[in-house]
Amino acid sequence: MSAQKSTDSASKSIVFSWRRFLLHVSILGIGLLLGWMTWYFSKPQSVRFHETKADEYLTVAVTPHIEIALDAGSSVAITDHQPLLMELFKGNVYFNISKNAMEKIRIKVGEALIEDVGTRFSIRMNKDGSRIVSVAEGQLRINVASGAYQISALEQADFDNVKISRHRLISEREVAPWTTGWNSGF
Repeated sequence: MSAQKSTDSASKSIVFSWRRFLLHVSILGIGLLLGWMTWYFSKPQSVRFHETKADEYLTVAVTPHIEIALDAGSSVAITDHQPLLMELFKGNVYFNISKNAMEKIRIKVGEALIEDVGTRFSIRMNKDGSRIVSVAEGQLRINVASGAYQISALEQADFDNVKISRHRLISEREVAPWTTGWNSGF
């Protein structure tokens, strides 16, 4: 009898079941979805820090179309996702962005967010806590708690996390006075 049992079990064929099929397909689908989500969301964020000491200046090509110049005692962080996000921690930074730049850029200064395309401008953070944005060419948009403001060429404005104040006209040499005499191509 034992010989007959082994042949019976070997001759049994696998019976197709829709329930079993759907169970296996759903397990496979969930596994693929989780694998894709892990790949998609796990891209590491790259952050570059640039800082200058009290007696040094630094010019950095962030992308082929975006250059920044840091004044003495300045500090900025740059993330590499689109749009580029920069955060100014202290000091003065001059931005030279080509008109044909494909990259969008956002600069965070405290809680204020500055958006720009194709301009030359500077941001100054004074030791007393005041902040000044000066535009040499083009336009930029400042988003603060009270709303969004547009600053155009040869204009300057003081700002904080809440509002814009002292919006005024300036000359081009007032945009980034610390860059005068630099041999940096700006």
